[in-house]
Amino acid sequence: MGRRPVTVRVARWSAEHPWRAIALWVVFVAVCFVGGNAAGLKEATDADMAIGESGRADVIVTAGDFDDPAVENVLITPRSGVLLDRTAAQAAATDAAERLRQVTGVASVGAPVPSRDGGALLLPITMSGDPQDASERVQPLRDATAQVQQAHPGLRVEQVGGPSINKALDDTLGKDFKRAELLSLPVTLAILIIAFGALIAAGVPVLLALSSVAAAMGLSTLASHLVPATDTTSSVILLIGMAVGVDYSLFYVRREREERAKGRSGLDAVEIAAETSGHAVVVSGFAVIISMAGLLLANDAVFSSLAVGSILVVAVAVAGSLTVLPALLAKLGRWVDRPRVPLLWRLTAARTDRHGQPVPPRFWPAVLRPALRAPVATLVVSVGLLLALAAPALGMKLKFPGMEDLPRSTPAMQAYDRLTAAFPSTGTSHTVAVRAPAEQADRVRAALTDLAGRAGADPLFAPVEGDGPKIEVSADRRVSVLEVATPYASRDDEAVRSLDELRGDLLPAALRGIPGVEYAVGGGVAASEDYAQHVREKLPIVMAFVLALTFLVMTWTFRSVVVAVTSILLNLLSAGAAYGLLVLVFQGEWAEGLLGFTSMGAIVSWLPLFLFVVLFGLSMDYHVFVVSRIREGIRSGMSNREAVAYGITSSAGVVTSAAVVMVGVFAIFASLSTIDMKQLGVGLAAAILLDATIIRAVVLPSLMTLLGDANWWAPRFLRARADAPPADPPAPAPELVGVR
Repeated sequence: MGRRPVTVRVARWSAEHPWRAIALWVVFVAVCFVGGNAAGLKEATDADMAIGESGRADVIVTAGDFDDPAVENVLITPRSGVLLDRTAAQAAATDAAERLRQVTGVASVGAPVPSRDGGALLLPITMSGDPQDASERVQPLRDATAQVQQAHPGLRVEQVGGPSINKALDDTLGKDFKRAELLSLPVTLAILIIAFGALIAAGVPVLLALSSVAAAMGLSTLASHLVPATDTTSSVILLIGMAVGVDYSLFYVRREREERAKGRSGLDAVEIAAETSGHAVVVSGFAVIISMAGLLLANDAVFSSLAVGSILVVAVAVAGSLTVLPALLAKLGRWVDRPRVPLLWRLTAARTDRHGQPVPPRFWPAVLRPALRAPVATLVVSVGLLLALAAPALGMKLKFPGMEDLPRSTPAMQAYDRLTAAFPSTGTSHTVAVRAPAEQADRVRAALTDLAGRAGADPLFAPVEGDGPKIEVSADRRVSVLEVATPYASRDDEAVRSLDELRGDLLPAALRGIPGVEYAVGGGVAASEDYAQHVREKLPIVMAFVLALTFLVMTWTFRSVVVAVTSILLNLLSAGAAYGLLVLVFQGEWAEGLLGFTSMGAIVSWLPLFLFVVLFGLSMDYHVFVVSRIREGIRSGMSNREAVAYGITSSAGVVTSAAVVMVGVFAIFASLSTIDMKQLGVGLAAAILLDATIIRAVVLPSLMTLLGDANWWAPRFLRARADAPPADPPAPAPELVGVR
């Protein structure tokens, strides 16, 4: 017999020295976590995240080093109707100004500004201190405004501005994520208890997943000094870490319990689990890492940060499943099945016949029967349904969420709507950033003034209010900035048309002839359009990279070109169906009441690229595990049809359990307030559900049954390296599915 695989040798050492393995893991996690906190986090800068022309505009504005304080507003409007009592409104504005000037953190209070229709009065407030943390210091201002409201009950007096909106959103989203975190752990535990019927067996996967997340958090902090991190990295580490950590442990623990149920000793059961499920975990881990590494090709600081965090947490989860998990199982022994939940234990415990062979379930053979008896018809119908579900993805539109897509449940957002209705120039705007030699500053100002006047006469833009356009000029006179407002919401087609006109006609014409000038148009609309274009350009590159490397890994692992090709095709089918479902749900309006959102008529720009790599990686978990069991049957001498039946039925329970865990956690994200989290949660949950049911239980068995022995075709050099049959293969069991 040749040398045993490294997964078996590592597992055997851990099982024979459990306390050492457990201690080393605890030390490893502690060192990673403490070391990361000591090193500190390096966050990505605006320059790191610059994308397209809007990114260049941000860089130019940053170079101007403007003193840009945080600005709040007190908005005074009538309680009902459109007529505003100007005398009462002026008295309220005077009262508000006197109160706010006494509040710490207020630098100045401006003169009241009436709206063009006279239906509102706006009192601007300039805050002192760092604008970055203004939302944390805005509460005293809100309290003062509330006192003004009490003193003037006949009017609606409310505070609105960037800091107050950020404060309200932080409070709302903070509650959302706290609820999601509180729900995800008990939901995961409950599903695992149902899957195992025993509390300790359910707790082991959660323990490994949480420790992997903790270690990866520390390692990602260290890695941020090479690849700067963003504020979403830790959330993705938690999401991916819990998903793969629970999956890998689930695969391993279920196989170990299955072998013990056959009467094997604890050490033998751990070794067999390491040789089978452990090998599948390694391959799955490589597949996920390859998928996540594809994000690095997007040349985007956000995606690069997410890629590094995801790769680290997957690598740690794989390492934990190969080292500390065997030690825990060896030390626990049969205690892993304690304490038992009486009813659930009887339903989930592995049953064996008098020969020690597992008794097959009845449900999965019934599900498999059409795929095994009529593979062509089953394949055509199931693939046809998935392609029909994927078809709407051809009409996918990409946009960033705007202010209009934020939850309207907070008074701050309701006040924002009234503000933009009364003062359109305070809503959506384009940032015109110009950099030129200092001696050209006067010409640039004249050109921008002319530009503002021409734009104000165009219905695509909001008219200039007050004393004229506000043009900011840097201290060195090299950078000038102008905000050009549009009365349309940031995701409206008219707002995009105004951007195109500004970029393609108005701005180049205004600055033509000024030597050494550099300009760019940024803002929310520009960032949305530029990022959508960026995703369209990078998605094919990332997909090609992921598909090519996954093909190589799968070909080498299973010694079959056909298995590799079908793996990729099935995962593409799953991802396409998820895209189509997202478009159906979120680009239309029929599901708004069901999921509690307002349709933005598009998919969030970053979602297709991120969703592809996550789904492709996580789907490979199931595929590798199922095909590994089918290959076990082939190597033991079963016919192709028998091996397919054996592989699907023997893996169905664990794949279903793992999928239910993921769907449960992802569905919690779909309940959050923001549209991007809803789309992410629905997309991930739907794709995993489709993948674990229709793809693995219908399409895969029908396809592999139809292909027969051709499933295992490979070039001569790969066939020459094929693994020898296992020392103790599963016995052929055609009665599993009743196919004869």
